[in-house]
Amino acid sequence: MRRVITYGTFDLLHYGHINLLRRAKEQGDYLIVALSTDEFNWNEKQKKSYFSYEDRKRMLEAIRYVDLVIPEESWDQKVTDVDKYHVDVFVMGDDWKGKFDFLKDKCEVVYLPRTPEISTTKIKTDLHT
Repeated sequence: MRRVITYGTFDLLHYGHINLLRRAKEQGDYLIVALSTDEFNWNEKQKKSYFSYEDRKRMLEAIRYVDLVIPEESWDQKVTDVDKYHVDVFVMGDDWKGKFDFLKDKCEVVYLPRTPEISTTKIKTDLHT
């Protein structure tokens, strides 16, 4: 079984997220999503999510491409997660290109193109205009 992992906040879930999850799942047989906790988002990213961790987790678990959702609690856990979950492919959006190449000695690293016309930031901006 080829295991894939990706990371994100997945707040205001939209079709760009679904595209990423679908294409991530196409990289293997089992997709793990490490979902940023509310504390990690606030303390490390200075972001407050609209939906709580638990609500975002339930939404992700309802998506057919997602096999397992785990909490992302620190930037450093990626190396540990790759080992702990026997990950074969690490997937991120191409806005992170090169940032996780240090994992290439443990697994394949793939940067997928983002869906260009949509993002959570764009949704928030559009709602305020």
